[in-house]
Amino acid sequence: MSLIESLNWRYAVKNYNNQIVEQEKVEQILESIRLTPTSLGLQTFKVFLIENPELRAEMHLKVCKQPQTVEASHLLVFAAYSELKQEQIDHYMHRIATTRSQALAELEKFKMGIQGFTSKMEVSDLRNWCAKQTYIAMGTAMTVAAHLEVDTTPMEGFDNKAMDELLQLEKQGLFSTVMLALGYRDSEKDFLAKAKKVRKSKEELFIVK
Repeated sequence: MSLIESLNWRYAVKNYNNQIVEQEKVEQILESIRLTPTSLGLQTFKVFLIENPELRAEMHLKVCKQPQTVEASHLLVFAAYSELKQEQIDHYMHRIATTRSQALAELEKFKMGIQGFTSKMEVSDLRNWCAKQTYIAMGTAMTVAAHLEVDTTPMEGFDNKAMDELLQLEKQGLFSTVMLALGYRDSEKDFLAKAKKVRKSKEELFIVK
């Protein structure tokens, strides 16, 4: 399928058939997240790949009652930084210098710019900024998954506090934002599997000035 055909094919799956997604495809989806664009290139989040069935069952009991939690092949939990520490910025500078064979001194202006930009933010604004990056990453993952003919379901409707406690995110300087289920649709059980995609027309959606 072409990319546009893949995007027409995808939808937010309600029921999965318990088939396991091939590891090669999972790796490609994860790599797409690693390569996703983020503000300043900082990648202010981590992604938890939940495979353990016991953990998934506990998540279904305590965090999210939706069937995708236990029916899907894999669950990705996106967790954003609660704060941006100086050591994280320094590590980023070292990563750039190593990857691009640059001297750290050449990156000082960029480093100061990041520090100046982030230091002006209130804690709530910084958390919101970091959280937004996870949605960009999830969108990338959903697009790549569709191109690989892997079904997905983005999920916000879960108990974030319970998730944070279950994965001990606070201790890691993180907080959960969104989940993404990966798997293969149950075409017989899922009432949306054969439904036509409903979207606004180009004329309704786009404004040309």
